Amino acid sequence: MTEDLIYDMAVIGGGAAGLMCAVTAAEHGKSVLLIEPNDRLGWKLRLTGKGRCNLTNNCDVKTVLQHLPAGGRFLYGALTRFSPSDAMDWFESRGLKLKTERGNRVFPVSDNANDVANLLASLCTRLGVRQLHAKAQAISLDDGAVRGVKTEKGLVRCRAAAICTGGLSYPKTGSTGDGYRMARSLGHSIVPTRPSLVPLESPDPWCAELQGFTLKNVRLTAYEDDKPIYSELGEMLFTHFGVSGPLVLSASAHMPRMREASYRLAIDLKPGLDETALDARLRRDFEKYAVREFKNALGDLAGRSMIPVLVQLSGIPPETRVSEITREQRRALLQLLKAFPVSISGTRPIDEAIVTAGGVDVKEIDPRSMQSRLIPGLYFAGEVLDLDAYTGGFNLQIAWSTGHLAGMSV
Repeated sequence: MTEDLIYDMAVIGGGAAGLMCAVTAAEHGKSVLLIEPNDRLGWKLRLTGKGRCNLTNNCDVKTVLQHLPAGGRFLYGALTRFSPSDAMDWFESRGLKLKTERGNRVFPVSDNANDVANLLASLCTRLGVRQLHAKAQAISLDDGAVRGVKTEKGLVRCRAAAICTGGLSYPKTGSTGDGYRMARSLGHSIVPTRPSLVPLESPDPWCAELQGFTLKNVRLTAYEDDKPIYSELGEMLFTHFGVSGPLVLSASAHMPRMREASYRLAIDLKPGLDETALDARLRRDFEKYAVREFKNALGDLAGRSMIPVLVQLSGIPPETRVSEITREQRRALLQLLKAFPVSISGTRPIDEAIVTAGGVDVKEIDPRSMQSRLIPGLYFAGEVLDLDAYTGGFNLQIAWSTGHLAGMSV
């Protein structure tokens, strides 16, 4: 599809970052071609937040930076130019009503992620952004600068190109690592990729025994080589392979060395009680159920599904009369309730991850413009970069901020 027309910018990838980049450039009068193999724009965006789309976090820039494992210095400029409040104003001024929920998570009032993607797609149409539904194959250079994009349908000529192809998570939406291959072929370094915000696998048999059991209002602490690396209150659940849920997904972002390091989790099942208060609670319960067998005396302390596992791990024989439980045995139970153990053997595959950690090395990107330091006219935005964040809308904010800056910089 070689054309005489030369676009000001070709945007590769019709996800969150690519759509924001295309719309921003077009709003500033640039001619834009959006290259996306899927017939529908924003496919992954439509799936986020369980179909509700947690599109940002209602917080300041400093808080966003605190929710990044790394890359804060690089992102500072993009975030100050297009902050969470700017993103919220941007969407609302274009007709999308928003609401803020627990944890300052921002959603469309409709609770429908399609409304976010459809707004961006309609803005593209309204602003004259042309679409090419084809797979991008390579960036074409002339004298070391961007001159076009080679696609399966031919060469597209352009003065600038933005690689916004996402990572490796959600491969069915088209995130298959094409951006990494194009960047590497142009001399860019790729930080090894790994899954982040991903469920964790455990060899512990009690995880499978507790499959489907949800824990709410617990504190999860993650350890790397017995050093605490993450601790937070919230919700999680047990699965047939290990553990998942919001707390676990966030903890996984702190586990980059899965092959070299040893990781484990400890769950405080009673975070509202310190050890003294919990011991007093145990003594009261043991007094109340003094004539019962131990296996039948924990109903006030734990969910029914968890009681057999607690009995097993406590080391107290199930048929022991509660009145016969020793102080040392009660102490062992207390420690179990304050630090229920889960061994970690690895993560689930990257196609089950919410985001990809690793990617194009940001040292080779100008943080003031998102332009490559190696190739004039080449820009990057979104998950293809070595940038990721914890749950709560922060990853989409990275997409909006970097996409907006790339579009503004053309």
